[in-house]
Amino acid sequence: MQTPIEDYALLSDLHTGALISRTGSLDWLCFPRFDSDSVFAALLGTPEHGRWLVTPDSPRAEVVSRSYIDSTFVLQTHWRTPEGEALVTDFMPVADRRANVIRRVQGLSGSVTFRQELQIRFGYGEIVPWVTQHSGDDGPALLAIAGPDALLLRGPRLHAENNSHQGTFEVLEGAVVDLEMIWYPSHRETPGALDVEEALDATISYWRAWEASSEGNGHYSAAVRRSLLVLRALTHEDTGGIVAAPTTSLPEQFGGARNWDYRFCWLRDAALTLEAMMTHGFAEEALGWRNWLLRAVAGDPEDLQIMYGVAGERRLPERELDHLPGYADSVPVRVGNGAVDQYQADVVGEVLVALEKLRCHGVREDDFSWPLQRALINFTRNHLHDPDHGIWEMRGKKQFFTHSRVMVWATFDCAVRAVRDHGLDGPVEEWADIRDRMHAEIMERGFDRELNSFTQVYGGTEVDASLLQLPQVGFLDYDDPRMLGTVERIEKDLLDSEGLLLRYRTHGADDGLDPGEHPFLACSFWLVEQYAMSGRGEEAGRLMQQLVGYSNELGLLSEEYDAVNHRMVGNFPQAFSHLGLVRAADALQIARGEAGVHELMARE
Repeated sequence: MQTPIEDYALLSDLHTGALISRTGSLDWLCFPRFDSDSVFAALLGTPEHGRWLVTPDSPRAEVVSRSYIDSTFVLQTHWRTPEGEALVTDFMPVADRRANVIRRVQGLSGSVTFRQELQIRFGYGEIVPWVTQHSGDDGPALLAIAGPDALLLRGPRLHAENNSHQGTFEVLEGAVVDLEMIWYPSHRETPGALDVEEALDATISYWRAWEASSEGNGHYSAAVRRSLLVLRALTHEDTGGIVAAPTTSLPEQFGGARNWDYRFCWLRDAALTLEAMMTHGFAEEALGWRNWLLRAVAGDPEDLQIMYGVAGERRLPERELDHLPGYADSVPVRVGNGAVDQYQADVVGEVLVALEKLRCHGVREDDFSWPLQRALINFTRNHLHDPDHGIWEMRGKKQFFTHSRVMVWATFDCAVRAVRDHGLDGPVEEWADIRDRMHAEIMERGFDRELNSFTQVYGGTEVDASLLQLPQVGFLDYDDPRMLGTVERIEKDLLDSEGLLLRYRTHGADDGLDPGEHPFLACSFWLVEQYAMSGRGEEAGRLMQQLVGYSNELGLLSEEYDAVNHRMVGNFPQAFSHLGLVRAADALQIARGEAGVHELMARE
């Protein structure tokens, strides 16, 4: 049985991320970027597809505790064996510009023997490197090379055995053993050893200083802080792009085919992250995300994509890795994402809403940002009558999704506000006319009077959870009778037996895939927000408590959750889930009249 998703911890150096299991196995790592090929891919297969295990060499070893140091991504695991106790500290240095993973083992009492197993597999578990013992000024090391990639491990000597390298070492009370792994391009000189103590101190200091800038102290402040930290950890420091998750192909249904690569930057996620960061006092980060957004979409608006690479790359071709058996036998394993070519009409609206929030917080437009936004507005006008694939990236035929049409309305609503409220230039009368016509169209074709509910698509009768976003962008009030009727339908049709919300009913849906998935956590957080802002505070609080309880002990959330079997499902950790948590907590704080957070929901 593969390691449960919830048993993993995230490490990040703001360029890439690693997943380490409770038993000390580093099962997923892509170097040097989030979207690079992996060097460890046991997460999607077996240890033979690459992993780095550091664990006590005792069948009676047990984990006493596992936690991050304060508000950091420095992981500490306290081990106990019959012979003694030890502490393993795992981290990726953020101050160092190299691609490193450090694993420090400290003896706490008695004597503990650790076992180390290293299986390096470049190219998503497919390429076995040439491995040699390396001698240099910094002592012995293991060097693995394959094509453009080189990986160096400094620490106790390992011996080769069946295409892996293994060894043991002992730590006594007070002793420290440091293991340093570094990736580098194989044509360059071997990097020197890192000062581990200095790197550890710098990494802890960085995360503490970043988190200290956070604003807001509501009932769920600890969960909000960790969620904001996750969003930062999924952000590429140099480019400002935020990946949806550091993983690919963790399934939406165990054994199913809904397995996608999330190691890219969705405009929607970037826009929502921008809002969350500005709301909680991270103005510099919000500007960084704005600049990434604008750089990514720069060029001919007709070439607009829903997602980009970490540095704004446009080519993200999807392919299947047949050599990987997948997590829990869930195939295919995909890299790249075919949804990049979809038209999703809501994306420009998401971006414009976020940038309008920035203006309301006092951020000024410049000679680049506003002309580019005008080009996006014109793009939306030119595609005003085009159907799309919707927020859920359905791979069936294009339709007129009500949520998408509302986000088109939001595009022109923000355009009008930019002129009338902020003094920017533009054909405001034309934009206002389009906005008003869109509103009338949506009320005529997207709202079913007999059902007293908005519908998923024009002329349909089904609902989907994205309709909960209508009041979030100001299309109507949270307590509008039409919204309350929609919520009633959503509760009836999309809540599962455990009270969690599905995105939509996959059975009978034209999404191009076999049916079956678990509740999408972000949708349930949207329901918390709806409850809180429409006077159902007690229900909002209960659902929020339930959802926060699904985090693992490190405060991390996956994309979906199987509440029946108590299993995390989908890519992990997932930015959209943590964004939903932040919004829901802010809504509860506002509804309860608590101070300490900027008013996220109101668009003045």
